[in-house]
Amino acid sequence: MDSKISEKNEASVAKSPVDIEHGTGLDLPKQNALQRLIHRRNDLNQLGKDMLQESLQYDRAQLEADAVKVRWKLDLLVLPMMMTTYMLSFLDKQTLNYSNAYGLQHDTKMTGDDYSWVASALYFGWLCGAWPWNMLLQRIAIGKLVGSMLFVWGIVCMLQATVFNFSGFFAVRFFLGLLEACISPAWVLLTSMLWTRKEQTMRSSIWLCTNGVSNILGSLLAYASGSAEGLSIAQWKLIFLIVGTLTFIWGFVIILYLPDGPHNAKMLTEYERVVAVWRVSENQIGLKDSTIRPYQIKEAVLDGKCYLLWMTSIALGLLNGAVTNFMSSIIKGFNFDALRASLLQAPGGGFEIIFCLLIGRLSQLPNMVGISIMVGCLPGMAGLIGILTIGIEHRYALVAMCWLQNVVGSPIILNWTVPGLNIAGHTKRSVVMGIYFFCFVVGNIIGPHLFLSSEVPRYPTAIKGLLGTYCAAIALQGLYTLWCWVDNRQRDKLGQHVEVEEELLEGFDDLTDKQNKHFRYRL
Repeated sequence: MDSKISEKNEASVAKSPVDIEHGTGLDLPKQNALQRLIHRRNDLNQLGKDMLQESLQYDRAQLEADAVKVRWKLDLLVLPMMMTTYMLSFLDKQTLNYSNAYGLQHDTKMTGDDYSWVASALYFGWLCGAWPWNMLLQRIAIGKLVGSMLFVWGIVCMLQATVFNFSGFFAVRFFLGLLEACISPAWVLLTSMLWTRKEQTMRSSIWLCTNGVSNILGSLLAYASGSAEGLSIAQWKLIFLIVGTLTFIWGFVIILYLPDGPHNAKMLTEYERVVAVWRVSENQIGLKDSTIRPYQIKEAVLDGKCYLLWMTSIALGLLNGAVTNFMSSIIKGFNFDALRASLLQAPGGGFEIIFCLLIGRLSQLPNMVGISIMVGCLPGMAGLIGILTIGIEHRYALVAMCWLQNVVGSPIILNWTVPGLNIAGHTKRSVVMGIYFFCFVVGNIIGPHLFLSSEVPRYPTAIKGLLGTYCAAIALQGLYTLWCWVDNRQRDKLGQHVEVEEELLEGFDDLTDKQNKHFRYRL
Protein backbone atom coordinates (compact mmCIF):
# COMPACT_ATOMS: atom_id res chain seq x y z
CA MET A 1 0.00 0.00 0.00
CA ASP A 2 2.87 2.39 0.92
CA SER A 3 4.45 1.79 -2.47
CA LYS A 4 1.15 2.73 -4.15
CA ILE A 5 0.98 5.98 -2.20
CA SER A 6 4.62 6.82 -2.96
CA GLU A 7 4.05 6.13 -6.66
CA LYS A 8 1.15 8.58 -6.61
CA ASN A 9 3.20 11.24 -4.80
CA GLU A 10 6.19 10.83 -7.14
CA ALA A 11 4.08 11.28 -10.26
CA SER A 12 4.60 14.75 -11.67
CA VAL A 13 1.29 14.83 -13.46
CA ALA A 14 -1.93 12.99 -12.45
CA LYS A 15 -3.25 10.72 -15.16
CA SER A 16 -6.54 11.66 -16.76
CA PRO A 17 -9.35 9.22 -17.43
CA VAL A 18 -8.60 9.41 -21.15
CA ASP A 19 -4.95 8.45 -20.54
CA ILE A 20 -6.03 5.53 -18.39
CA GLU A 21 -8.55 4.14 -20.82
CA HIS A 22 -6.06 4.32 -23.71
CA GLY A 23 -3.18 3.01 -21.61
CA THR A 24 -0.94 6.02 -22.23
CA GLY A 25 1.44 7.30 -19.58
CA LEU A 26 1.15 4.12 -17.43
CA ASP A 27 3.71 1.42 -16.64
CA LEU A 28 3.00 -2.10 -17.89
CA PRO A 29 1.46 -3.40 -14.63
CA LYS A 30 -0.96 -0.48 -14.59
CA GLN A 31 -1.91 -0.98 -18.24
CA ASN A 32 -2.81 -4.60 -17.49
CA ALA A 33 -4.51 -3.91 -14.15
CA LEU A 34 -8.05 -4.63 -15.30
CA GLN A 35 -6.94 -7.78 -17.08
CA ARG A 36 -5.28 -9.05 -13.90
CA LEU A 37 -8.43 -8.37 -11.94
CA ILE A 38 -10.46 -10.68 -14.15
CA HIS A 39 -8.72 -13.64 -12.54
CA ARG A 40 -9.89 -12.50 -9.08
CA ARG A 41 -13.58 -12.09 -9.70
CA ASN A 42 -14.45 -14.86 -7.28
CA ASP A 43 -13.13 -12.63 -4.46
CA LEU A 44 -15.02 -9.37 -4.80
CA ASN A 45 -13.36 -7.82 -1.78
CA GLN A 46 -9.90 -8.39 -3.27
CA LEU A 47 -11.15 -7.20 -6.64
CA GLY A 48 -12.57 -4.07 -5.00
CA LYS A 49 -9.31 -3.46 -3.15
CA ASP A 50 -7.32 -3.74 -6.37
CA MET A 51 -9.71 -1.40 -8.17
CA LEU A 52 -9.42 1.08 -5.29
CA GLN A 53 -5.62 0.96 -5.52
CA GLU A 54 -6.00 1.54 -9.26
CA SER A 55 -8.08 4.65 -8.52
CA LEU A 56 -5.41 6.14 -6.22
CA GLN A 57 -3.21 7.03 -9.20
CA TYR A 58 -5.85 9.43 -10.51
CA ASP A 59 -6.18 13.07 -9.59
CA ARG A 60 -8.65 13.32 -6.66
CA ALA A 61 -10.44 16.35 -8.11
CA GLN A 62 -11.02 14.44 -11.34
CA LEU A 63 -12.30 11.42 -9.41
CA GLU A 64 -14.76 13.60 -7.49
CA ALA A 65 -16.06 15.15 -10.71
CA ASP A 66 -16.43 11.78 -12.42
CA ALA A 67 -18.04 10.28 -9.29
CA VAL A 68 -20.99 12.64 -9.79
CA LYS A 69 -21.45 11.35 -13.35
CA VAL A 70 -21.27 7.74 -12.14
CA ARG A 71 -23.84 8.43 -9.43
CA TRP A 72 -26.23 9.90 -12.00
CA LYS A 73 -25.81 6.83 -14.22
CA LEU A 74 -26.63 4.54 -11.32
CA ASP A 75 -29.59 6.69 -10.28
CA LEU A 76 -31.05 6.87 -13.79
CA LEU A 77 -30.37 3.30 -14.96
CA VAL A 78 -30.04 0.93 -12.00
CA LEU A 79 -32.43 2.54 -9.52
CA PRO A 80 -35.47 2.33 -11.89
CA MET A 81 -34.80 -1.41 -12.35
CA MET A 82 -34.76 -1.87 -8.58
CA MET A 83 -37.93 0.24 -8.22
CA THR A 84 -39.89 -1.73 -10.82
CA THR A 85 -38.79 -5.08 -9.41
CA TYR A 86 -39.72 -4.14 -5.88
CA MET A 87 -43.07 -2.75 -7.04
CA LEU A 88 -43.89 -6.06 -8.73
CA SER A 89 -42.81 -8.10 -5.70
CA PHE A 90 -45.09 -6.04 -3.46
CA LEU A 91 -47.90 -6.24 -6.01
CA ASP A 92 -47.55 -10.04 -5.94
CA LYS A 93 -47.97 -9.99 -2.16
CA GLN A 94 -50.95 -7.62 -2.37
CA THR A 95 -52.87 -9.70 -4.91
CA LEU A 96 -54.48 -11.67 -2.05
CA ASN A 97 -55.72 -8.46 -0.44
CA TYR A 98 -57.28 -7.21 -3.69
CA SER A 99 -58.75 -10.57 -4.69
CA ASN A 100 -60.40 -10.91 -1.29
CA ALA A 101 -62.93 -8.24 -2.24
CA TYR A 102 -64.28 -10.35 -5.14
CA GLY A 103 -65.41 -13.59 -3.55
CA LEU A 104 -62.11 -15.39 -3.11
CA GLN A 105 -63.04 -16.79 0.30
CA HIS A 106 -66.45 -17.98 -0.92
CA ASP A 107 -65.08 -19.66 -4.06
CA THR A 108 -62.29 -21.43 -2.17
CA LYS A 109 -64.63 -22.41 0.69
CA MET A 110 -62.58 -20.64 3.36
CA THR A 111 -64.22 -20.31 6.78
CA GLY A 112 -63.30 -18.87 10.17
CA ASP A 113 -59.64 -17.86 10.35
CA ASP A 114 -58.69 -19.61 7.09
CA TYR A 115 -58.05 -16.31 5.30
CA SER A 116 -55.75 -15.10 8.09
CA TRP A 117 -53.74 -18.30 7.81
CA VAL A 118 -53.51 -17.99 4.02
CA ALA A 119 -52.31 -14.40 4.51
CA SER A 120 -49.68 -15.70 6.93
CA ALA A 121 -48.61 -18.55 4.62
CA LEU A 122 -46.55 -16.18 2.47
CA TYR A 123 -44.63 -15.14 5.57
CA PHE A 124 -44.09 -18.75 6.67
CA GLY A 125 -42.40 -19.23 3.31
CA TRP A 126 -40.41 -16.03 3.80
CA LEU A 127 -39.48 -17.28 7.27
CA CYS A 128 -37.98 -20.43 5.81
CA GLY A 129 -36.10 -18.50 3.13
CA ALA A 130 -34.83 -15.54 5.20
CA TRP A 131 -31.61 -17.13 6.44
CA PRO A 132 -30.65 -19.22 3.33
CA TRP A 133 -31.17 -16.29 0.94
CA ASN A 134 -28.98 -13.95 3.01
CA MET A 135 -26.16 -16.49 3.05
CA LEU A 136 -26.55 -17.25 -0.70
CA LEU A 137 -26.48 -13.56 -1.60
CA GLN A 138 -22.91 -13.37 -0.31
CA ARG A 139 -21.87 -16.09 -2.77
CA ILE A 140 -24.12 -15.72 -5.84
CA ALA A 141 -24.42 -12.91 -8.40
CA ILE A 142 -27.32 -10.70 -7.34
CA GLY A 143 -28.58 -9.79 -10.82
CA LYS A 144 -28.74 -13.37 -12.08
CA LEU A 145 -30.32 -14.64 -8.87
CA VAL A 146 -33.08 -12.02 -8.74
CA GLY A 147 -33.76 -12.30 -12.48
CA SER A 148 -34.17 -16.07 -12.21
CA MET A 149 -36.47 -15.74 -9.21
CA LEU A 150 -38.70 -13.29 -11.10
CA PHE A 151 -39.43 -16.01 -13.68
CA VAL A 152 -40.30 -18.54 -11.00
CA TRP A 153 -42.37 -16.37 -8.72
CA GLY A 154 -44.28 -14.95 -11.71
CA ILE A 155 -45.34 -18.51 -12.54
CA VAL A 156 -46.23 -19.24 -8.90
CA CYS A 157 -48.30 -16.05 -8.73
CA MET A 158 -50.32 -17.22 -11.75
CA LEU A 159 -50.80 -20.64 -10.13
CA GLN A 160 -52.95 -18.97 -7.46
CA ALA A 161 -55.69 -18.72 -10.07
CA THR A 162 -55.82 -22.53 -10.27
CA VAL A 163 -56.40 -23.42 -6.60
CA PHE A 164 -59.87 -24.18 -5.27
CA ASN A 165 -59.49 -24.78 -1.53
CA PHE A 166 -57.73 -23.57 1.61
CA SER A 167 -54.90 -26.11 1.59
CA GLY A 168 -54.03 -25.40 -2.04
CA PHE A 169 -53.97 -21.65 -1.45
CA PHE A 170 -51.86 -22.05 1.67
CA ALA A 171 -49.29 -24.14 -0.24
CA VAL A 172 -49.00 -21.75 -3.19
CA ARG A 173 -48.71 -18.68 -0.94
CA PHE A 174 -46.03 -20.47 1.10
CA PHE A 175 -43.85 -21.07 -1.98
CA LEU A 176 -44.47 -17.52 -3.21
CA GLY A 177 -43.11 -16.20 0.09
CA LEU A 178 -40.15 -18.60 -0.02
CA LEU A 179 -39.16 -17.31 -3.47
CA GLU A 180 -39.78 -13.61 -2.83
CA ALA A 181 -37.76 -13.71 0.40
CA CYS A 182 -34.63 -12.94 -1.63
CA ILE A 183 -35.66 -9.52 -2.91
CA SER A 184 -35.49 -7.33 0.23
CA PRO A 185 -32.04 -8.48 1.44
CA ALA A 186 -30.78 -8.42 -2.17
CA TRP A 187 -31.80 -4.79 -2.59
CA VAL A 188 -30.35 -3.80 0.81
CA LEU A 189 -27.05 -5.46 -0.15
CA LEU A 190 -26.96 -4.00 -3.67
CA THR A 191 -27.76 -0.51 -2.37
CA SER A 192 -24.84 -0.74 0.08
CA MET A 193 -22.53 -1.75 -2.81
CA LEU A 194 -23.53 0.98 -5.28
CA TRP A 195 -24.19 4.06 -3.17
CA THR A 196 -22.40 5.81 -0.31
CA ARG A 197 -23.70 5.61 3.27
CA LYS A 198 -25.06 9.15 3.00
CA GLU A 199 -26.93 8.28 -0.21
CA GLN A 200 -28.30 4.88 0.80
CA THR A 201 -31.26 5.94 2.93
CA MET A 202 -32.70 8.14 0.18
CA ARG A 203 -32.15 5.53 -2.54
CA SER A 204 -33.71 2.85 -0.36
CA SER A 205 -36.67 5.13 0.31
CA ILE A 206 -37.07 5.63 -3.43
CA TRP A 207 -37.24 1.92 -4.29
CA LEU A 208 -39.42 1.21 -1.26
CA CYS A 209 -41.86 4.03 -2.12
CA THR A 210 -42.86 1.96 -5.14
CA ASN A 211 -44.99 0.06 -2.63
CA GLY A 212 -47.19 3.14 -2.86
CA VAL A 213 -47.16 2.94 -6.64
CA SER A 214 -48.08 -0.73 -6.25
CA ASN A 215 -51.01 0.20 -4.00
CA ILE A 216 -52.30 2.65 -6.60
CA LEU A 217 -51.83 0.32 -9.57
CA GLY A 218 -53.15 -2.65 -7.63
CA SER A 219 -56.27 -0.78 -6.59
CA LEU A 220 -56.92 0.32 -10.18
CA LEU A 221 -56.24 -3.20 -11.44
CA ALA A 222 -58.63 -4.65 -8.85
CA TYR A 223 -61.26 -2.07 -9.79
CA ALA A 224 -60.85 -2.85 -13.51
CA SER A 225 -61.01 -6.61 -12.86
CA GLY A 226 -64.11 -6.16 -10.72
CA SER A 227 -65.75 -4.11 -13.47
CA ALA A 228 -65.09 -6.79 -16.08
CA GLU A 229 -68.28 -8.75 -16.66
CA GLY A 230 -69.25 -11.66 -18.88
CA LEU A 231 -65.87 -13.38 -18.54
CA SER A 232 -65.52 -17.14 -18.21
CA ILE A 233 -63.03 -16.67 -15.37
CA ALA A 234 -63.65 -15.38 -11.86
CA GLN A 235 -62.65 -11.76 -11.31
CA TRP A 236 -60.29 -12.58 -8.44
CA LYS A 237 -58.40 -15.06 -10.62
CA LEU A 238 -57.86 -12.40 -13.28
CA ILE A 239 -55.81 -10.33 -10.81
CA PHE A 240 -53.36 -13.16 -10.16
CA LEU A 241 -52.92 -13.90 -13.87
CA ILE A 242 -52.21 -10.28 -14.87
CA VAL A 243 -49.69 -9.61 -12.09
CA GLY A 244 -47.93 -12.96 -12.60
CA THR A 245 -47.53 -12.34 -16.33
CA LEU A 246 -46.03 -8.85 -15.77
CA THR A 247 -43.57 -10.29 -13.23
CA PHE A 248 -42.44 -13.06 -15.60
CA ILE A 249 -41.81 -10.63 -18.48
CA TRP A 250 -39.84 -8.22 -16.27
CA GLY A 251 -37.47 -11.06 -15.34
CA PHE A 252 -35.82 -10.82 -18.79
CA VAL A 253 -34.83 -7.18 -18.15
CA ILE A 254 -33.29 -7.91 -14.76
CA ILE A 255 -31.31 -10.99 -15.76
CA LEU A 256 -29.84 -9.13 -18.77
CA TYR A 257 -29.06 -5.68 -17.34
CA LEU A 258 -28.99 -5.57 -13.52
CA PRO A 259 -25.40 -5.37 -12.19
CA ASP A 260 -24.13 -7.49 -9.30
CA GLY A 261 -22.15 -4.54 -7.95
CA PRO A 262 -20.00 -1.63 -9.17
CA HIS A 263 -17.40 -4.03 -10.57
CA ASN A 264 -19.54 -5.33 -13.47
CA ALA A 265 -22.15 -2.64 -14.14
CA LYS A 266 -22.75 -2.82 -17.90
CA MET A 267 -23.82 0.82 -18.09
CA LEU A 268 -20.37 1.95 -16.85
CA THR A 269 -17.05 1.98 -18.69
CA GLU A 270 -14.04 0.18 -17.15
CA TYR A 271 -12.76 3.50 -15.80
CA GLU A 272 -16.20 4.41 -14.42
CA ARG A 273 -16.33 1.08 -12.58
CA VAL A 274 -13.06 1.99 -10.87
CA VAL A 275 -14.59 5.34 -9.94
CA ALA A 276 -17.71 3.56 -8.66
CA VAL A 277 -15.58 1.44 -6.31
CA TRP A 278 -13.65 4.53 -5.17
CA ARG A 279 -16.99 6.25 -4.46
CA VAL A 280 -18.20 3.56 -2.04
CA SER A 281 -14.81 2.88 -0.43
CA GLU A 282 -15.69 5.46 2.24
CA ASN A 283 -18.45 3.08 3.42
CA GLN A 284 -15.69 1.00 5.09
CA ILE A 285 -17.50 -2.29 4.36
CA GLY A 286 -15.95 -3.45 1.06
CA LEU A 287 -18.05 -5.21 -1.60
CA LYS A 288 -18.66 -8.93 -0.92
CA ASP A 289 -16.62 -11.74 0.60
CA SER A 290 -17.86 -15.34 0.36
CA THR A 291 -15.56 -16.62 3.13
CA ILE A 292 -17.48 -17.66 6.26
CA ARG A 293 -15.62 -16.40 9.36
CA PRO A 294 -16.89 -18.07 12.57
CA TYR A 295 -15.57 -15.32 14.85
CA GLN A 296 -17.84 -12.83 13.05
CA ILE A 297 -20.85 -15.08 13.72
CA LYS A 298 -19.93 -15.06 17.41
CA GLU A 299 -19.55 -11.28 17.39
CA ALA A 300 -22.99 -10.87 15.80
CA VAL A 301 -24.63 -13.06 18.42
CA LEU A 302 -22.90 -11.22 21.29
CA ASP A 303 -23.44 -7.68 19.98
CA GLY A 304 -26.18 -6.02 22.06
CA LYS A 305 -26.97 -3.45 19.37
CA CYS A 306 -27.95 -6.29 17.03
CA TYR A 307 -30.61 -7.47 19.50
CA LEU A 308 -32.17 -4.00 19.48
CA LEU A 309 -32.26 -4.15 15.67
CA TRP A 310 -33.91 -7.58 15.72
CA MET A 311 -36.57 -6.54 18.24
CA THR A 312 -37.35 -3.42 16.20
CA SER A 313 -37.68 -5.65 13.15
CA ILE A 314 -40.33 -7.79 14.87
CA ALA A 315 -42.32 -4.66 15.77
CA LEU A 316 -42.17 -3.22 12.25
CA GLY A 317 -42.99 -6.60 10.72
CA LEU A 318 -46.09 -6.90 12.88
CA LEU A 319 -47.26 -3.47 11.69
CA ASN A 320 -46.54 -4.36 8.07
CA GLY A 321 -48.40 -7.69 8.24
CA ALA A 322 -51.49 -5.99 9.65
CA VAL A 323 -51.57 -3.16 7.09
CA THR A 324 -50.72 -5.33 4.07
CA ASN A 325 -53.42 -7.95 4.56
CA PHE A 326 -56.37 -6.25 6.25
CA MET A 327 -56.69 -2.78 4.72
CA SER A 328 -59.29 -3.96 2.21
CA SER A 329 -61.36 -5.63 4.94
CA ILE A 330 -61.20 -2.57 7.22
CA ILE A 331 -62.37 -0.17 4.52
CA LYS A 332 -65.08 -2.56 3.33
CA GLY A 333 -66.30 -2.72 6.95
CA PHE A 334 -67.16 1.00 6.79
CA ASN A 335 -70.17 0.08 4.59
CA PHE A 336 -68.48 0.29 1.18
CA ASP A 337 -69.07 -2.27 -1.56
CA ALA A 338 -66.19 -4.31 -2.99
CA LEU A 339 -65.54 -2.03 -5.98
CA ARG A 340 -65.50 1.15 -3.89
CA ALA A 341 -63.33 -0.48 -1.21
CA SER A 342 -60.76 -1.42 -3.86
CA LEU A 343 -60.69 2.07 -5.35
CA LEU A 344 -60.45 3.78 -1.95
CA GLN A 345 -57.13 2.04 -1.23
CA ALA A 346 -55.38 3.93 -4.04
CA PRO A 347 -54.84 7.26 -2.19
CA GLY A 348 -53.05 5.31 0.55
CA GLY A 349 -50.35 4.56 -2.00
CA GLY A 350 -49.98 8.29 -2.65
CA PHE A 351 -49.49 8.87 1.09
CA GLU A 352 -46.76 6.21 1.15
CA ILE A 353 -44.90 7.72 -1.81
CA ILE A 354 -44.94 11.25 -0.37
CA PHE A 355 -43.94 10.31 3.17
CA CYS A 356 -41.25 7.84 2.05
CA LEU A 357 -39.57 10.53 -0.03
CA LEU A 358 -39.96 13.28 2.58
CA ILE A 359 -38.71 11.18 5.50
CA GLY A 360 -36.01 9.65 3.29
CA ARG A 361 -34.79 13.18 2.53
CA LEU A 362 -34.86 13.99 6.25
CA SER A 363 -32.69 10.94 6.96
CA GLN A 364 -29.91 12.32 4.75
CA LEU A 365 -29.29 15.18 7.18
CA PRO A 366 -26.43 14.64 9.65
CA ASN A 367 -27.30 12.24 12.49
CA MET A 368 -30.95 11.96 11.44
CA VAL A 369 -31.44 8.32 10.40
CA GLY A 370 -32.68 7.14 13.81
CA ILE A 371 -34.83 10.22 14.38
CA SER A 372 -36.34 9.83 10.89
CA ILE A 373 -37.39 6.26 11.70
CA MET A 374 -39.11 7.44 14.89
CA VAL A 375 -40.80 10.37 13.12
CA GLY A 376 -42.05 7.99 10.42
CA CYS A 377 -44.02 6.06 13.06
CA LEU A 378 -46.11 9.06 14.13
CA PRO A 379 -48.57 9.34 11.16
CA GLY A 380 -49.57 5.67 11.54
CA MET A 381 -50.16 6.15 15.27
CA ALA A 382 -52.38 9.17 14.56
CA GLY A 383 -54.37 7.12 12.04
CA LEU A 384 -54.94 4.28 14.51
CA ILE A 385 -56.20 6.70 17.16
CA GLY A 386 -58.58 8.14 14.55
CA ILE A 387 -59.97 4.70 13.68
CA LEU A 388 -60.70 4.10 17.36
CA THR A 389 -62.32 7.47 18.07
CA ILE A 390 -64.04 8.82 14.92
CA GLY A 391 -67.75 8.03 14.60
CA ILE A 392 -68.77 5.37 12.08
CA GLU A 393 -71.00 7.90 10.32
CA HIS A 394 -67.85 9.75 9.20
CA ARG A 395 -66.75 6.95 6.92
CA TYR A 396 -64.48 8.98 4.66
CA ALA A 397 -62.64 10.40 7.64
CA LEU A 398 -62.12 6.81 8.80
CA VAL A 399 -60.84 5.88 5.34
CA ALA A 400 -58.36 8.77 5.55
CA MET A 401 -57.10 7.33 8.84
CA CYS A 402 -56.57 4.04 6.99
CA TRP A 403 -54.50 5.84 4.34
CA LEU A 404 -52.10 6.99 7.05
CA GLN A 405 -51.28 3.36 7.81
CA ASN A 406 -49.39 3.15 4.52
CA VAL A 407 -46.78 5.56 5.89
CA VAL A 408 -45.35 2.64 7.92
CA GLY A 409 -43.34 1.80 4.79
CA SER A 410 -41.01 4.71 5.53
CA PRO A 411 -39.71 3.61 8.96
CA ILE A 412 -39.58 0.03 7.71
CA ILE A 413 -37.23 0.75 4.81
CA LEU A 414 -35.06 3.14 6.81
CA ASN A 415 -34.66 0.47 9.49
CA TRP A 416 -33.84 -2.08 6.79
CA THR A 417 -30.90 0.08 5.69
CA VAL A 418 -29.38 0.16 9.19
CA PRO A 419 -27.63 -3.26 8.96
CA GLY A 420 -26.13 -2.19 5.63
CA LEU A 421 -25.03 1.15 7.11
CA ASN A 422 -23.78 0.08 10.52
CA ILE A 423 -22.71 -3.59 10.32
CA ALA A 424 -19.26 -4.28 8.84
CA GLY A 425 -17.71 -7.69 8.25
CA HIS A 426 -19.43 -9.70 5.54
CA THR A 427 -20.13 -12.80 7.60
CA LYS A 428 -21.38 -10.69 10.49
CA ARG A 429 -23.61 -8.63 8.22
CA SER A 430 -25.05 -11.75 6.59
CA VAL A 431 -25.87 -13.24 9.99
CA VAL A 432 -27.39 -10.01 11.29
CA MET A 433 -29.47 -9.50 8.15
CA GLY A 434 -30.56 -13.13 8.07
CA ILE A 435 -31.83 -12.97 11.65
CA TYR A 436 -33.21 -9.48 11.02
CA PHE A 437 -35.46 -10.58 8.15
CA PHE A 438 -36.37 -13.75 10.04
CA CYS A 439 -37.64 -11.53 12.88
CA PHE A 440 -39.41 -9.22 10.40
CA VAL A 441 -41.28 -12.19 8.97
CA VAL A 442 -42.25 -13.42 12.45
CA GLY A 443 -43.88 -10.03 13.00
CA ASN A 444 -45.69 -10.28 9.67
CA ILE A 445 -47.09 -13.68 10.67
CA ILE A 446 -48.35 -12.36 14.00
CA GLY A 447 -49.90 -9.18 12.58
CA PRO A 448 -52.95 -10.61 10.74
CA HIS A 449 -53.97 -12.66 13.78
CA LEU A 450 -54.58 -9.54 15.85
CA PHE A 451 -57.73 -8.97 13.77
CA LEU A 452 -60.70 -10.82 15.23
CA SER A 453 -63.66 -11.44 12.90
CA SER A 454 -66.07 -10.65 15.74
CA GLU A 455 -64.72 -7.07 15.99
CA VAL A 456 -65.56 -5.80 12.49
CA PRO A 457 -65.19 -2.98 11.44
CA ARG A 458 -62.99 -1.22 14.03
CA TYR A 459 -61.05 -4.23 15.31
CA PRO A 460 -60.29 -2.57 18.68
CA THR A 461 -58.02 -5.37 19.91
CA ALA A 462 -55.87 -5.13 16.78
CA ILE A 463 -55.79 -1.31 16.77
CA LYS A 464 -54.71 -1.11 20.43
CA GLY A 465 -52.11 -3.80 19.84
CA LEU A 466 -50.71 -1.91 16.86
CA LEU A 467 -50.54 1.33 18.87
CA GLY A 468 -48.48 -0.45 21.53
CA THR A 469 -46.25 -1.89 18.81
CA TYR A 470 -45.57 1.58 17.40
CA CYS A 471 -44.53 2.77 20.87
CA ALA A 472 -42.19 -0.22 21.26
CA ALA A 473 -40.60 0.43 17.85
CA ILE A 474 -39.92 4.08 18.73
CA ALA A 475 -38.40 3.15 22.11
CA LEU A 476 -36.17 0.43 20.64
CA GLN A 477 -34.94 2.66 17.82
CA GLY A 478 -34.19 5.44 20.32
CA LEU A 479 -32.08 3.06 22.44
CA TYR A 480 -30.19 1.80 19.38
CA THR A 481 -29.40 5.33 18.19
CA LEU A 482 -28.21 6.36 21.66
CA TRP A 483 -25.94 3.30 21.91
CA CYS A 484 -24.36 4.08 18.51
CA TRP A 485 -23.82 7.70 19.57
CA VAL A 486 -22.01 6.57 22.73
CA ASP A 487 -19.79 4.17 20.72
CA ASN A 488 -18.90 6.93 18.24
CA ARG A 489 -17.94 9.28 21.08
CA GLN A 490 -15.68 6.64 22.62
CA ARG A 491 -13.94 6.03 19.26
CA ASP A 492 -13.47 9.76 18.71
CA LYS A 493 -11.72 10.01 22.08
CA LEU A 494 -9.17 7.38 21.00
CA GLY A 495 -7.96 9.82 18.35
CA GLN A 496 -6.62 7.14 16.02
CA HIS A 497 -5.81 8.56 12.58
CA VAL A 498 -3.95 7.17 9.57
CA GLU A 499 -3.56 8.17 5.93
CA VAL A 500 -6.87 8.48 4.06
CA GLU A 501 -5.79 5.85 1.55
CA GLU A 502 -5.05 3.38 4.33
CA GLU A 503 -8.48 3.91 5.88
CA LEU A 504 -10.17 3.33 2.54
CA LEU A 505 -8.20 0.15 1.83
CA GLU A 506 -8.92 -1.08 5.36
CA GLY A 507 -12.61 -1.29 4.44
CA PHE A 508 -11.80 -4.12 1.99
CA ASP A 509 -10.05 -6.25 4.64
CA ASP A 510 -13.39 -7.68 5.90
CA LEU A 511 -13.04 -6.15 9.37
CA THR A 512 -16.16 -5.93 11.53
CA ASP A 513 -17.50 -2.63 12.79
CA LYS A 514 -16.01 -3.47 16.21
CA GLN A 515 -12.57 -4.34 14.79
CA ASN A 516 -12.27 -1.29 12.52
CA LYS A 517 -11.67 1.63 14.89
CA HIS A 518 -12.01 4.09 12.00
CA PHE A 519 -15.60 2.94 11.41
CA ARG A 520 -18.34 5.28 12.64
CA TYR A 521 -22.00 4.35 13.04
CA ARG A 522 -24.61 6.40 11.23
CA LEU A 523 -27.03 7.88 13.74
